[in-house]
Amino acid sequence: MLTVPTGPLVIPAAPPVTPGSFSPGSGEVFFSLVIPTYNESQNITSLVTILSQLLEGTLGDRYELIVVDDDSPDQTWAIAESLRAQYPHLRVMRRQGEKGLSTAVIRGWQVAQGEILGVIDGDLQHPPETLLQLLKAVQAGVDLAVASRHVSGGGVSTWSLTRRILSRGAQLVGLVLLPDVVSRVSDPMSGYFMVRREAIAERPLSPLGYKILIEVLGRGNIDEVAEVGYVFQERQEGESKVTWRQYLDYLHHLLRLRVALGRLGRIRRHLQFPMGRFLRFGMVGASGVFVDMGILYLLYDVFELRLTRSAIIAAEFAIINNFIWNDRWTFGDIAREQQAWRQIAKRFLKFNIVCLMGLVLKVLLLNLLFNVFGINAYLANLLAIAAVTVWNFWINLKLNWRVTQLK
Repeated sequence: MLTVPTGPLVIPAAPPVTPGSFSPGSGEVFFSLVIPTYNESQNITSLVTILSQLLEGTLGDRYELIVVDDDSPDQTWAIAESLRAQYPHLRVMRRQGEKGLSTAVIRGWQVAQGEILGVIDGDLQHPPETLLQLLKAVQAGVDLAVASRHVSGGGVSTWSLTRRILSRGAQLVGLVLLPDVVSRVSDPMSGYFMVRREAIAERPLSPLGYKILIEVLGRGNIDEVAEVGYVFQERQEGESKVTWRQYLDYLHHLLRLRVALGRLGRIRRHLQFPMGRFLRFGMVGASGVFVDMGILYLLYDVFELRLTRSAIIAAEFAIINNFIWNDRWTFGDIAREQQAWRQIAKRFLKFNIVCLMGLVLKVLLLNLLFNVFGINAYLANLLAIAAVTVWNFWINLKLNWRVTQLK
């Protein structure tokens, strides 16, 4: 049984020499995969078996599996320890003081021997086969390889509408509070990834809750990132551990990281605002103004409908116009890979929601600039439109046209 590290949550630059270190072959360990667990007695044997078969076929003896268990009442740690005779690449840590998924992952990485450090859930909701694609990406030279539900080949199985909204809402909050960090990947809530030791070594980590990827992106020296699509599976055994407390911890983590990182100038230098795409988005928006005004004139002046009803219908026609042009032109390169009618319909629905949010934001900004700061009404309106245009573009880019639904 591994000794639980104490002290600061810092990954050593060189693999530590610890009791129970795995070295059955002559080669050094290349990849260390941490499996944080709590009450996963029904899943741990199957998971270790599958992972061992996959990694042995790819890496031979150059890998290790590290189960970090938070003293599970169902004795997951004991079951994992009993598997070591059959799987010599397996190491087990039982934590009896600390709790929490994020800190469990870091404690596992602190004793890891590998050059590449990874994490996978212990409940079989992360398909183990995706590991091979992630390994291929890091072997090609990237600093971080993330398994994503929101790129080509990714998706979720049978999530409820409420869970989908909560997941997307959490990502939206992250984009607002930590845009330079969260926007670097399509699935910042992913708990399935690999990172080079050198990218996070000797950097004090301070995660909160169960989402460690944001901590790695924010505090690590991450230059190149690759994403691999995967389909999030439904749990077959055991109970889900997702609660409202974890969403609150996530929000707290974002705020704490926002304060700690300040302007994040280093990351910003690696990001390039897609100006060409933004200009196309702006031109499409301008065409929508003409559609809106034309339909409003037709309905209000010609057919003499009520003004409010005419304005709502005109606005929706403008949204349809903007969506068609954005889907075919602004984001055409992305949309061409997502041509199923269901995918198009979901993009259109999300586009409507983002535009509605933008309208609310515009009204709030207009009133703030005019009533509070005393700016001329027309100038305030222009500034509000400019701000909302950037908002609509950025949110659509990160939450709408980057999403690929499971085929």
